[in-house]
Amino acid sequence: MLRATLKSLTSRKLRLVLSGLAVVLGVMFVAGAFVLTDTLGRSFTSLFQTAYAHTDVQVSAKSKLGVGLGGDQGIASLPGSLIDKVRQVPGVASATGTISVDGARVVGANGKAVTTYGAPQFGTNWTGTGTERLEPGSRAPAADDEIAINAGLAKTANLRVGQRVGVLTLRPQQTFTVVGIFGYSGGRDSLGGEQTVAFTTPVAQRLMLGAPGAYSAVDVRAGPGVDDGTLRDRVAAAVGGGYQVQTGKQLAHDAAAGFQKALSFFNYVLLGFAGVALFVGVFLILNTFSIIVAQRVRELALMRSLGASRRQIISSVLLEALVIGLIASVLGLGAGVGVGALLAFVFAKVGASGLHLAGVGVPASAVIASFAVGILVTLVAAMLPALRASRVAPIAALREVAATDRPLTRITISGGAITALGAGVLALGLTGGGGDGTLWAILGGVLISFIGVALLTPLISRPVVSGLGRLFAWSVPGQLGRRNSARNPRRTAITAAALMVGLALITGVNVILSSATASIHQVADSQVSVDLIISGDGGASSIVPTFDRSVLDRVRATPGVAQVAGVYGDSARVDGDLTSVDAVDNPAGMRDMFDLKAKSGTIATIGSGQLILDQKRADSLGLRVGSRVPVQLSRGDVRTFTISGIYADNDVYSGWVMSAADVSGFRTDQPEQALIKLAPGTSVAGVKAKVDTLLANSPEVNVADRTEYVDQQAAQLNTVLTMIQILLALAILIAVLGIINTLALSVLERTRELGLLRAIGLRRAQTMRMVTVEAVVISVFGALLGLAVGSGLGAAVVRALHDQGFTTLSFPWGQLAVYLVLAGIVGVVAAILPAIRAARVNVLAAIAYE
Repeated sequence: MLRATLKSLTSRKLRLVLSGLAVVLGVMFVAGAFVLTDTLGRSFTSLFQTAYAHTDVQVSAKSKLGVGLGGDQGIASLPGSLIDKVRQVPGVASATGTISVDGARVVGANGKAVTTYGAPQFGTNWTGTGTERLEPGSRAPAADDEIAINAGLAKTANLRVGQRVGVLTLRPQQTFTVVGIFGYSGGRDSLGGEQTVAFTTPVAQRLMLGAPGAYSAVDVRAGPGVDDGTLRDRVAAAVGGGYQVQTGKQLAHDAAAGFQKALSFFNYVLLGFAGVALFVGVFLILNTFSIIVAQRVRELALMRSLGASRRQIISSVLLEALVIGLIASVLGLGAGVGVGALLAFVFAKVGASGLHLAGVGVPASAVIASFAVGILVTLVAAMLPALRASRVAPIAALREVAATDRPLTRITISGGAITALGAGVLALGLTGGGGDGTLWAILGGVLISFIGVALLTPLISRPVVSGLGRLFAWSVPGQLGRRNSARNPRRTAITAAALMVGLALITGVNVILSSATASIHQVADSQVSVDLIISGDGGASSIVPTFDRSVLDRVRATPGVAQVAGVYGDSARVDGDLTSVDAVDNPAGMRDMFDLKAKSGTIATIGSGQLILDQKRADSLGLRVGSRVPVQLSRGDVRTFTISGIYADNDVYSGWVMSAADVSGFRTDQPEQALIKLAPGTSVAGVKAKVDTLLANSPEVNVADRTEYVDQQAAQLNTVLTMIQILLALAILIAVLGIINTLALSVLERTRELGLLRAIGLRRAQTMRMVTVEAVVISVFGALLGLAVGSGLGAAVVRALHDQGFTTLSFPWGQLAVYLVLAGIVGVVAAILPAIRAARVNVLAAIAYE
């Protein structure tokens, strides 16, 4: 039995390749995710060790908001007098005050701020004591209008020594002369893609910390024979508990651990899409083995007649699956290592320029996951065909017709029950009834629903496929292709279901994002009376762009402007909870433009030390007008604010609002947004052009009318959709392989039939058209399923999120039509190889084929 199974495998190499390819692609994604995160993790660990190589101990200020710098964009500083105190500690060889704050952006020659792919843009003071190395012809900044920049920034912005450039910081844009370009030890141009601008210490204190004489940290070098841990304890005892004292090794470890946490999320995303690909692959493998079993009915029956038991038949099919899974796992692991290394290389060159990659390694998790997933998926997919094979009766060896169609009653009832279960679980998750397991309820509901729909698909495949096929019924090949695609509803359904899964997910996300965009437009048009909005576009940077507050006064003086409300934003701890807060210099104007309604107190004016908030938040926190809450802003000490007003919930605005008189405690006292209301009859375009000239020194900030602003915000949703489409393209590719595999095996199964058709006059071109029609019908059927299921899932999510602002359900009809057309093209492409093979069938050999 073992020899017969292995002989069957080696005699059908094409079947082996096609059925295993889906597993190869899925495992490749799994292995690639682990290899990528492992390689980047070790690379950044090495990077942080280099960055802190010249720091034995560091004293840093604790964030006012209780989280790391950058996480809340807060500014924590320590006084310069602390440096002298640290120098007096026994065992300290040197103590240097350093400034390093994210938020220094250089303005390029094109007038735009130079951006990164999410890497920080540090503003520092030049100390010359770290890992920085000035290039030949460079020097350290000495005057207030001089800066040095790292080589990575110089290359990105095409800057050289002697050039004058604008720099954006906490203050309005200022112009400096580049006097130095520096790299880092090890020949690095940057530390992981960051951009650094080094000022003189007084300028860095003023621009980056907003506090003369202050520093971000004190870097300490130990004297000869002094242990880092011992020195850390001595320094900590000397400076007291108001500061954080760590060794360089601790700093490197904590930085690497934070990056590993970010990488783990990225890893989960990749593994999620790998799971989708493998789920689609299950349909391909299931269909492959189902067709194989159908083709080998007489062969299996003969084995039963010769004494093979049902267990041996099951073992035979599962052994084939095991071999395919094992080979596919090996190939997938190898491909995954290559893909992971390639993605790491691209990240190092594009996303984190200057990152020196560690050697590509294969972690044990990648190997274990690859073989566990690859083999398990293949065996699970082959289980049902194996059971079906074991039920072949010995008498079937005497039949002329190998395959018989079976009733759909059982599979239809099962599909209906599973679909109902999936819908119930999904509804539980969408309505928040899952508690802590809400996310798993949603994912599980989607998965179960897909399985249920796949089981129901054979019931509707025959009438739908027959109807689609009538579009091609004007020719004999078209009629034959239509009948072929409808003759085996189970096979057609499984093939179409593979395409359905990937397309349903894309469609569902598309419906959700389209509805979000439509909802934003609907709310903006009906509830917002703002005519122009000044706001920034910081790209991938964590820094929100701001502009000079004097612009607000000049906008107010512009003819045709009725009201202007300047909005300042920051993070804060309100009553112990980390949240975002806004400060407004014209509360009455914002009230009118956002149509805010007072529920209690007053919201038209906000005095210093006062707060207003929305009704929902007030109820959840048990607050009312007159309540007093402690507030910790980015700067200064904790202050107690009084609730002076509560406004009604609405779809436009919510959250904490304070007076612009209190922005001295914000990270920056510059506004990040301005809301402009024009007088009736005023030209929006005319005022917009005038306001635009006022923003000449703010390259990250622009002015837009209401529709343009909404479109700008919605563009971010389009980026999300594009990323999801790219990641789900693998699932679509596997579905295409499924169509190719089904047609190829179907052509093999119908060899004698094709020979007879050719013998009675069907030409080669007609044969190819027949196979192509069959492929197109199956592909379009799968696309229609995907569009229907995806639209239903998307509509359900939008309905569940109605209270979160999804007020309008919108279907992207144009995109859906494109998907349908692409499905037809996919069918044509998938039919190429099977159609050529069918056309090349030898007529005489085919007639004699058994």
